[in-house]
Amino acid sequence: MRMEQKIRMAAAHENVSLAELSRRIGMFPQSMNSKLKRETFTVEELEKIAEALGATYHFGFTFPDGTEI
Repeated sequence: MRMEQKIRMAAAHENVSLAELSRRIGMFPQSMNSKLKRETFTVEELEKIAEALGATYHFGFTFPDGTEI
């Protein structure tokens, strides 16, 4: 699944429009739309998005034995 889809689904889950989400993270809605199309979010931006939605974002590898890298 593309990051654009994940962000849209996460925002919809919390009933937050993308325009509102962009404001919550200090970004212009036009910039958010451009980043969604290009999928150029940094890990820090993804963490801000998660925080703005009351979620967490984990970037890394998780193995079946529970090891996270």
